[in-house]
Amino acid sequence: MAVGARSGHDEPDKRADGAFGDDTTGDDVTGDEQAQPPGGGTPGEGGDEAAGGPARGPKKPRSFWKELPLLIGIALVLALLIKTFLVQAFSIPSESMMNTLQKGDRVLVDKLTPWFGSEPERGEVVVFHDPGGWLEGQETPKPNVVQKFLSFIGLMPSAEEKDLIKRVIAVGGDTVSCKEGGKVVLNGVELDESAYLAPGAVPCQDSFGPIKVPKGRIWVMGDNRQNSLDSRFHQQLPGGGTVSNDEVVGRAVVIAWPVTRWATLPVPDVFDNPALNKAMGAAPLGAAGLAGALPLVLWRRKRQAAGHTAE
Repeated sequence: MAVGARSGHDEPDKRADGAFGDDTTGDDVTGDEQAQPPGGGTPGEGGDEAAGGPARGPKKPRSFWKELPLLIGIALVLALLIKTFLVQAFSIPSESMMNTLQKGDRVLVDKLTPWFGSEPERGEVVVFHDPGGWLEGQETPKPNVVQKFLSFIGLMPSAEEKDLIKRVIAVGGDTVSCKEGGKVVLNGVELDESAYLAPGAVPCQDSFGPIKVPKGRIWVMGDNRQNSLDSRFHQQLPGGGTVSNDEVVGRAVVIAWPVTRWATLPVPDVFDNPALNKAMGAAPLGAAGLAGALPLVLWRRKRQAAGHTAE
């Protein structure tokens, strides 16, 4: 008896490649696709979430607004350090240093070199604290809170401190003098100050000196001699018109503002004259020679006296 056809397969069909099973898709599946993990990607990757671990990704950069306070804080600290140890801006409040400095100029003052033991030298333009009584009776600006803060960190010129700016004419050990209408005499040498004095200004309208500047102090004068209350006018105060080196804030090195006035502030050539140092050293050298010769003279006189006694 013939056996009728069945509606299904009791046994799996044997395929040409020897594999058994139904082929429901008609597509071959490669070994790579079989090994690919769920969710795509290469083997060994992307399995954190499937394994129950947290997803890891690149760190999100900090917002600019979160970084801004830190940047401002660093900038303020740097400004304060620069103002304290390097340079500080000062505003010129008067006409006492014309024409070298005009009223309203902003100058930058070197505060670094004094930290290394540097002392003021002849011809330098220096800023110094009021030695006491120089600015008595003069009004000082009244800055607001913002101006005070900006001045404190060095972003604005010093507005509240009682500071002055003048030119150093003589330093410790120098002798300075001037006769009415004449030239300033420093260590016996007349100074030609035409390079920096205001046009029409005379070196001194009133006589002073000779004054021996004590060690560790300086004698200062403004370039606009007819409009400068400098050392000449404070001889009745302690120090005799001189300023202690400790009161000096630093040397003004450049005019920074306005830009049309930008210029450096070098030492005038007149102060490079070697005769100034020779004259200053002549007195000590002569005293040293006298002190050295005195024992020789006494010894010789003693020998002469002994010879007369023997006769």
